[in-house]
Amino acid sequence: MWSCRFFRSFVLSLLLVVLGSVAWGQNGAGGGTETTQSSPEGAGQAEVPATHEGAKVESIERPLPDIPALMHEVEIRQRESEKLLKNYLYREVATAQQSDGHGGLKKTETKEYDVFWLNGVQVHKLVKKDGKELSAEEQKKESDRIDKEVAKAKERRTKAEAKGQETDSNGHEEITVSRFLELGSFTNPRRLRLADRDTIAVDYAGDPKAKTRNRSEDVVRDLAGTVWVDEQDHVISRLEGHLLNTFKIGGGLLVNIQKDTNFAMDQKKINDEVWLPAKIDARGAARAMLFFKFNGSIRVVSSDYRKFKATSTILPVSTENSEDDLPR
Repeated sequence: MWSCRFFRSFVLSLLLVVLGSVAWGQNGAGGGTETTQSSPEGAGQAEVPATHEGAKVESIERPLPDIPALMHEVEIRQRESEKLLKNYLYREVATAQQSDGHGGLKKTETKEYDVFWLNGVQVHKLVKKDGKELSAEEQKKESDRIDKEVAKAKERRTKAEAKGQETDSNGHEEITVSRFLELGSFTNPRRLRLADRDTIAVDYAGDPKAKTRNRSEDVVRDLAGTVWVDEQDHVISRLEGHLLNTFKIGGGLLVNIQKDTNFAMDQKKINDEVWLPAKIDARGAARAMLFFKFNGSIRVVSSDYRKFKATSTILPVSTENSEDDLPR
């Protein structure tokens, strides 16, 4: 669904999720995230009103880090996390609720996936639809799909490596922090508490005048949102974002994602060693040619983390994820 490498996730989660590449889009970003904010530098020890009613925190008198340097450090840490991610498999449950266009619920669908690595490629294997196990025929089709997906990913990676390009496990081009800073800016750093951990929250806004080189960068340019960086581990603990403009390919005939389509993503520290996907929410409207149309919300929750040993034994981990543990 989304690579552990944050910077591609930040750009493509809207596309991958809302267009349904693996588990559709998600519902409502933002909203009830319980965060508390420290006072500006030099404001003393007085209590500061929190972001949400009823929550307060004492100001913390320590300087904020240099933001470009922090984001470069985050990029390095996310790459390290991806190496550990390859040792894990987990379950994703994606629930899509489609609107009837008049504020009512038209349809609800649920899909469950096993997420793991195969020949160096992260894959999502569909195991249930609406709570029902796949038939033998459906299982075969899914296995064939994964084999083709892995082969294509390896082919893309080989071609990219020949050109000296860096990619994610599926062979898609990475977008670096340096490129983010050329396409927009990180501003308004502040120290917040999120899920009982100190974070540095930073806002991102794309520059509509920036020149782009591909579709992924087009999304970056039209994106605005907030990044929460865990202050101790220097990894992304939460993202929120929304499209400032309608995103179109082929004048909207091939792909059309509506303005204000939004998403939120959370990661959680697992086994006291790695941050893994915990929850993704998105809400919006999208269309892909004549084959796909979606208007509504989707939630993807990741859980049941299991770790492989070199002997291929599957081990339980010390931290089990549930929605009760996640930011609201």
